Amino acid sequence: MSNFIFQDEVELEEDNTLIKKKDKYWKILVVDDDESVHQVTKLVLSDAEIEHRKLIIVSAYSSEEAQEILQKDDSFCMAFVDVVMETDHAGLELVEWIRKEHGNQAIRLVLRTGQAGTAPEAKVIKEFDINDYKEKTDFTANKMITTVYASIRAYRDIMTIKRSLDAFKKLIEATHDLLKINQLKSFGSAALNHLLALMNVDSSALYIARTQVDFSDQASSCIIACTGKYICESNSLEESDISEDVKEKIQQVFIDKAHYSDESCFVGYYHSSSNAASVLYIEFEDDKEHFKASLAELFATNVALILESLAKQQEIEKTQKELLFIVGEAVEARSKETGAHVRRVAAICELMAQKLNLGDSFIEAIRLAAPLHDLGKIAIPEHILHKPGKLEGEEWETMKSHAQIGADILNKSTVSVSKLAARLAHYHHENWDGSGYPEKLKGEDIPLEARIMAVADVFDALGSKRCYKSPWSNEEIKAFMLDEKNKKFEGRLVDVILDNFEEFSDIRVQHPDDF
Repeated sequence: MSNFIFQDEVELEEDNTLIKKKDKYWKILVVDDDESVHQVTKLVLSDAEIEHRKLIIVSAYSSEEAQEILQKDDSFCMAFVDVVMETDHAGLELVEWIRKEHGNQAIRLVLRTGQAGTAPEAKVIKEFDINDYKEKTDFTANKMITTVYASIRAYRDIMTIKRSLDAFKKLIEATHDLLKINQLKSFGSAALNHLLALMNVDSSALYIARTQVDFSDQASSCIIACTGKYICESNSLEESDISEDVKEKIQQVFIDKAHYSDESCFVGYYHSSSNAASVLYIEFEDDKEHFKASLAELFATNVALILESLAKQQEIEKTQKELLFIVGEAVEARSKETGAHVRRVAAICELMAQKLNLGDSFIEAIRLAAPLHDLGKIAIPEHILHKPGKLEGEEWETMKSHAQIGADILNKSTVSVSKLAARLAHYHHENWDGSGYPEKLKGEDIPLEARIMAVADVFDALGSKRCYKSPWSNEEIKAFMLDEKNKKFEGRLVDVILDNFEEFSDIRVQHPDDF
């Protein structure tokens, strides 16, 4: 399956002419009840080409017909509007509808009238949001072409500003969750869209690729952001479906540490830190002459610095999360259990929190903290940890101490996730009816996260193979959970497990034991 998403090519039909969407053109609406006006307009503008684009003339013979056309298509850059059509002021009413009701402020409106007395120029210009006023008797071919040039250029500038503002809004929206790993690409892509809007450049492909050299001189490259006619879903530059020609250009720029450009693309190099650099790749369609390399360099330099900071934050966060699982797996390994247990418990806690609608921040926190719930077992002697039979007397008291030990270790940290993990470690052996340990808490006095952990830990343990038992069947697990409802476990948490039993059981399939 391709890692790129392509948009289907669309064909538009106008005046029996097939025009592919990729072709560039300006659409002009002529609103007049006189057929000769339409014919003359098309004749005068038939060979015109403005800003390397041809013109498409669309005809409407009444205000009502014009409204129907504009409701279906907002891509018109300008409109010639006759004043007198089905009524003496139909054209003026259409102008009011376009600006106020339809809300199109971009289209340039040129009023044409053969009866100036019904709509005096000074009054119309003052009271109606039009861009030009022409009397038909004085509207020569040269003046028509001049008016079209001026209107299209004004429309072009308005749309450039609009695209820039829209892209900037997306950029601002993307900053809300910048510290979330999966938002890094969103931020970069919004920034790149903003760059293109500022320069009014159409691009068929645009990427920011980043390479980093670690302490062992190993280099890795990734795609931070992409936009254009196809979007790359892969984060790896080497493994992506980007064409080999593009890959070679990007990689060569990394090697040369210098910008590169030709008739088809611009590739900028940005050294953002001592061991990392970024490359901005822009592939032109056919308007290289509008590309402003200096603006691209200024903008991309700052974006590269921001993305570098975010990438470092992402790397730190990723490392911290992996270390939490590694520590949890190390504790389980000492207890002769598999590391898959901590990953399953984390996933079970995450799913339980989702089912309880506890909020994204809590869901993420309990997923990260869950692997540390048995951290205190690092202080328990191995002969107790590995004893196959039931623990009693002093050995049992020693084993129970792992809850307090884990809490004491984790409470030394001021990080909120560590504080949550401390509560998990301390209270996950408390029972809903008050029969648990270490403090014999009861009901809602037990922190919610610990109640969730208690269910998750036992649910996974029952269905897993241990040195002292075989895995229980699903029916045995269900029966046990029902029997311990409102005793060992909070009743509603048991209901969540039983109501979604297959979904929770699938976690064991997704994270199997390695023996």
